[in-house]
Order: sequence, then structure tokens, then C-alpha cells
Amino acid sequence: IGRIDKALLKEVIPVNPLNEHQQRAYHSILENFQSKNVCLLHGVTASGKTEVYIHLIEETIRQGKQVLYLLPEIALTAQITERLQRVFGSRLGIYHSKFPDAERVEIWQKQLSEADYDIILGVRSSVFLPFRNLGLVIVDEEHENTYKQQDPAPRYHARNAAIVLASMYGAKTLLGTATPSVETWHNATTGKYGLVELKERYKEIQLPEIIPVDIKELHRKKMMKGPFSPLLLQYIREALEQKEQVILFQNRRGFAPMIECNTCGWVPKCKNCDVSLTYHKGLNQLTCHYCGYTYQLPRICPACEGTDLRNRGFGTEKIEDDIKALFPDARVARMDLDTTRTRTAYERIISDFQQGKTDILIGTQMVSKGLDFDHVSIVGILNADTMLNYPDFRAYERAFQLMAQVAGRAGRKNKRGRVVLQTKSIDHPIIPQVIANDYEAMVGGQLAERQMFHYPPYYRLVYVYLKNRNETLLDLMAQTMAAKLRTVFGNRVLGPDKPPVARVQTLFIRKIVLKIETNAP
Repeated sequence: IGRIDKALLKEVIPVNPLNEHQQRAYHSILENFQSKNVCLLHGVTASGKTEVYIHLIEETIRQGKQVLYLLPEIALTAQITERLQRVFGSRLGIYHSKFPDAERVEIWQKQLSEADYDIILGVRSSVFLPFRNLGLVIVDEEHENTYKQQDPAPRYHARNAAIVLASMYGAKTLLGTATPSVETWHNATTGKYGLVELKERYKEIQLPEIIPVDIKELHRKKMMKGPFSPLLLQYIREALEQKEQVILFQNRRGFAPMIECNTCGWVPKCKNCDVSLTYHKGLNQLTCHYCGYTYQLPRICPACEGTDLRNRGFGTEKIEDDIKALFPDARVARMDLDTTRTRTAYERIISDFQQGKTDILIGTQMVSKGLDFDHVSIVGILNADTMLNYPDFRAYERAFQLMAQVAGRAGRKNKRGRVVLQTKSIDHPIIPQVIANDYEAMVGGQLAERQMFHYPPYYRLVYVYLKNRNETLLDLMAQTMAAKLRTVFGNRVLGPDKPPVARVQTLFIRKIVLKIETNAP
């Protein structure tokens, strides 16, 4: 009885009318679908893309067809479920891994019967559900890397799988985002996909003001309070006084990324992986985020018996601690992998923040994903450098997307939001691009670089990973494999090399990269 669809208990309401800009985008999408199977809706944050989706869903259902609506993160489903249930009631089915197996089987069974759902809202695994008459697939926040499943197999990218799924049914695919992936933008601007732009925020809300803060200089002058600049603390104080909400973003969970002995420099490492252990204060233990190995926090250094063990860096747990000390009266919540292990935990954190029961929300990239909160006036990006210094050719693009998306959470309804962007690399070219929200400058620069250095979308990348517990044998295997590949692909083969983390779960890793032209036979 507890699982009776909540939608049945709510009155179904008609869809909201679209404003002039949304109306134009809606008609342009339908026009594009006349000649193209895939269309990109590039709409700035808070432009009301979801309302456009709802009208497209309604039109598709009117034609007697089904809709698959994909989201990158389970956290988003709670907010969007509410909006969709208000309009579509019990015609909506929800599918993701936080549901117990029994509920997921129920959805499968229903999809296989005549009484199937008109809309399925789900995360990446929903692409494997059976459909009778699929007419439209919506991939919201298509740029998100959570659409890609790495481990365990099957390894797939749900955005690409969705496009293939739609083509199998003769259906259309709509990709929606404020910050398209470089590959999608390239496909849209070269005519492979349709392109529709929505450049005005809903109800003419201004984009937030982004204020960069040079924390390197502030550290030198000893003006930082832990991970917070004086400006950010001042803005948080003002927001709390005015009963507004704050989001603080740090893309690293735990208390401290590493512990170091201040006397001899010893750092506790994972015994199974080639990484340092992260300190989790709540559990009072060191944890490996790769294999789950845990280690009790030592009181003295096992290398030199010194007692001066210090935390290096900071994660969401430390920020939560510091904020509670600085603002004891504020109601603080943390949203990361550690606090959202269950479906109800996710939903509780989001609904509490939405209802104003939480003043400050601290989180990892989960807080950047298309969530709509009306009273957020301040967003703090505590350390932009961790995103920029990642050894990956997509690091620049991802950093821009994350910062633009997090910034988009600030300022709704009748007030312009502020974003404090703390960085040690104040001269980095990405900073002015984020401040101006200049997506096209970012993507233009990235496309030029990728063409020059042979990366997607101009080349296909194939990664070959070799793993073994015997490192000497592994090196020999990797050299032999690379030599064999070179006889076929020549200088398109790079490596073998050690990846940034060269040992995981007791297995040593080597990586061979193949760069193959997209137009190669």
C-alpha cells in the first residue's frame, strides 16, 4: 500500500504556457526534426529547458508514442519527477539503480505489457528497457560524464546509446544542455545534428555575477580562513542575514585528501592501489576511494614515530566542519557520495534545501546538475584548480562545464546571484571565459587544439588497458602488444604508458592509446 503511486494522489494539472523564447525554441526543434534525427537544444542555465521538454513530451504522447527522458544523476530525478508527475500523473514511470530489484522488475514487466508507461524517466541504465513505440528520447545535461559507464561492463555511453536506440525505433533524439560537449557541438555546427539556441533566462533573470578571487595572494598575506576567502565569508554572512541560501562546491569528498607526517613526509598509501588514503573524520579512518580499503588513523608516524601528523588539502567533510564552526546558527547539509548512499537520503537533502530547512548546502559535482532552487543567492567554488590540473584532454572542457553549471544555480526569481570563484591560477584563460559565460570562445579554442593534437571529434580514441599482478611480465606483454599493433596502425599507436593511477586492486596497469581518423575506412 505504501508503494501506491503517489501521482494518483495528486491532481494532474495542465502544462505551463511557454514564453516567447521557449515557444520559438519549441517550434525550431519540431522544424529540425523534419530533416534531422538528432537536435541539440543549447539553452543557458535557468532558461526553462524543462518546460520545452514537457511540451515536446505532450506532443509525442498525443501522437500515441512513448518518451524516454534521461538524466545524468539520480539526485535530479526527485526534482524533475515532481514536475512531470504534476503534468502526467501515473503515465510516468521512474527507473534507476537506487530502486530495489522488485520495483525495477515491475517496471520491466509493465513495459512488456500493453499497459506500459507513456514516459520513462531514468538514468543511463534506462536505455536497456523495452519499448513498444518509442517516439522521442530526451538526454538532459548531455555533456555529463556520468552518462558513461566505465566499470563494470557493459561499458557504454548512454547519450550515444540513446541516439542508436532512437534510430532503431525511427524516433527523434533531443540533447539538452547549457554547456554542450565539444563533440556534440561539433556535430551540431557541422550540420550532422540540428541546433536550437535558447539564450534568455526564464523571466529575464540575469546570469550571476562571477567574482574571481586570487587565493594564492591571500594565502601569502595569511588572510584565508581555512579554505574560505574573506569575501566569500562576507557574502555568506550577508546571505544568511537576509534568509537566503548558499551552495558551496568542492569536487572532493572526505575530510582531507591525504595525511602527511610533518617531520619526515610519510604519507599513508593504499596497500592495493597506487594512491594515498583519504581521511574521513566521521568514520575516523583512512579510506581508499578506488578499492574501499580502510586503515585506522595512526596516532604516531610509523616511519619516524613523530606525532605531528597533518591534514593536507580539504574535502566536503572538512568544509562542513569549518562552516559549522564559523556559522554555528546556520543549518548545514552535505551532499556527496558518502551522505547519499540511499534513495531516501538523496531526496531528503534536496527537499530540505528546497523547503528552506537548510541554509548552506555543501557538495561535490552532484550540486551542479540542473537542480532548481529559488532562494540561492551565493555560490562558492572553493578551489577551481583541482578541476583544471587533471591529466585528461577533456579537463579544460569539464572545468568550464562544471563551473558554468555550478554558477547557474545562483540567482533565481528576482535577484541576481553572485558566484565567488576561488583559484590560485587567476591568469588562466578559462577564468574570463567562465565570467563572461563565453561557451563559444571555450569550444572554439578546444576544437582548434584537438584538431592539432589529434583528439576527438577529429580522431577516435581507443584505449587498450593491460593488467597483471606481475609488473615485469606486464611490461613485457604491453611492449609486445604495442609492437603488434604498430605493424597494423603504424604511428597511430602511442605507449605503452603508466596511467596516473598505475595500480588498482593489486593489479598493475599499462595503457596503449590508438588515435584513428574519424574518416578512416
